[in-house]
Amino acid sequence: MISRRSVMVGAAAGLAGCSAGPQVYSGPQVTRIQVLKGQRTMQLLHQNQLLREFRFQLGFTPEGHKVYEGDGRTPEGSYLIDRRNPNSRYHLSLGISYPNANDVAYARSQGLDPGGDIFIHGTPDPWVGKADWTWGCIAISNKEMDDVYAMVQTGTLVTIYA
Repeated sequence: MISRRSVMVGAAAGLAGCSAGPQVYSGPQVTRIQVLKGQRTMQLLHQNQLLREFRFQLGFTPEGHKVYEGDGRTPEGSYLIDRRNPNSRYHLSLGISYPNANDVAYARSQGLDPGGDIFIHGTPDPWVGKADWTWGCIAISNKEMDDVYAMVQTGTLVTIYA
């Protein structure tokens, strides 16, 4: 049986190069991402095997599910990585498929716009060390985002828990 440490060391070794150019990842496929908002922990998994774990910052109103544009909340539920942006103003970013049909229906039933453009992204210098500063995104360090961007592909399942 492979130990958790061996998997994490192997996953880290699968990332080649430095942040000067695109990273290449050759470790186990990331099959899903778990975001535990209350614990401020994001986990990259291959099936049920933990590959990497990251600390993060959330929206400026961290509790609760995102309901409308500008509420500062990070959505909760199951989504997909639906796009990759190598030219993000937040270093690099991976788009989360919020809002889904249920999110849209609920927001509209309240007379609200559900918003969109929720990402996992890096952290610009002015925000390093600040707590919960995004508009609903999940922010990690730029170095960590280099790794995540290399490891995670479009179509990866993202489950965000309270």
